Amino acid sequence: MTKKVLLPILILILGVVGAAGLFASRDTVETRPPEVPPPLVRVSTVNPNQIQLKVLTQGTVTPRTESTLIAQVAGQIISVSPAFASGGFFEKGDLLLSIDPRDYEVAVAQAKVQVAQAELMISREQEESAIALEEWERMGKGQPSDLVLRKPQIAEAQAALEAATGALTRAQLNLERTSIRAPYAGRVRSKSADTGQYVGPGTPIGRIYAVDYAEVRLPIPDQDLAYLDLGFGFRGQSPTTKGPKVILQANFAGQTHLWEGQIVRIEGEIDARSRMINLVARIDNPYGLSENNRPPLAVGMYVQAEIMGKIVDNVYSIPRSALRPNKQILVVTDNRLYYRDIDILRADASEAIISRGLNPNDQICLSPLDTVVDGMRVRTHNQDLANNTPGGQQ
Repeated sequence: MTKKVLLPILILILGVVGAAGLFASRDTVETRPPEVPPPLVRVSTVNPNQIQLKVLTQGTVTPRTESTLIAQVAGQIISVSPAFASGGFFEKGDLLLSIDPRDYEVAVAQAKVQVAQAELMISREQEESAIALEEWERMGKGQPSDLVLRKPQIAEAQAALEAATGALTRAQLNLERTSIRAPYAGRVRSKSADTGQYVGPGTPIGRIYAVDYAEVRLPIPDQDLAYLDLGFGFRGQSPTTKGPKVILQANFAGQTHLWEGQIVRIEGEIDARSRMINLVARIDNPYGLSENNRPPLAVGMYVQAEIMGKIVDNVYSIPRSALRPNKQILVVTDNRLYYRDIDILRADASEAIISRGLNPNDQICLSPLDTVVDGMRVRTHNQDLANNTPGGQQ
């Protein structure tokens, strides 16, 4: 019984003595505040460049001229050219459609008879006037009157000749109008008359448009005019310089195609609702065959346009994301971050062009930072890669 009581007490005492020895021999732990590394930022080194400004816009291709063909004389259509069909091409002067000319040929013949009769009458009156003057000189005294010399009759005959000549000209014009010819090289948009149909003066026959060049109306904000070399049109003056080049881009038949044109004029009004002004681009020979078998620039095609603007020197192009509020950016110098005031020449959705405030080889901060203190220490992405630190593995 005594052993059973003493043994646990002995073990307990030994445990307490051992714990006291361990506690007495422990090392002293020094507490230090945690080290927070400077934030890691991405930087980009910038240098001045020569940059050509560009204005992006879009528009729809339209013909430079579109016309409605209208019959000027009455009659039955007796023939139609194969080119006179929707989508057909034709050249200037091509015969598109013929109206029965027989009635007008008869009218020309009748008008020629009237001219001949009027010419005969005036010749007769002139001869009789000469005979009357000769008789007056033999028998009369003083000056003969105009009536004696048949001057009123001659004037009447001359007027009749002019009227007959005018009637002949009108008859010949009507005969010519039975052949409807193309006023310019173009293409047929729609046809509304065909062989066998009777038409009268004023009857629409079809719609055509010119294909020597096409136009695209390109709306831009009026402030973007500052980036383009464009001459304004003033009354009594013509533009003295050519407009800027424009590159058109469109997706057609599953591929992207490019066309080159030129701005030829500024339209005279600013849209009251959108506050946009329209530039007109001209593209020559839009339906011509190209070397790379590019499809034609068809009327109605929607295109993206890139207008080439002014060339500026000693400017810096930076990502739009690098801009900070109040026209500032962050510049990294000696691993410290500083605010820098800048002048923005132009900014769009992807980039900004800086005209003042940067120096060659400046490193600008591209990383978004919630809180920035001027002069705060940072680590740059390139530096961490060189030091092979864990933070450089982004």
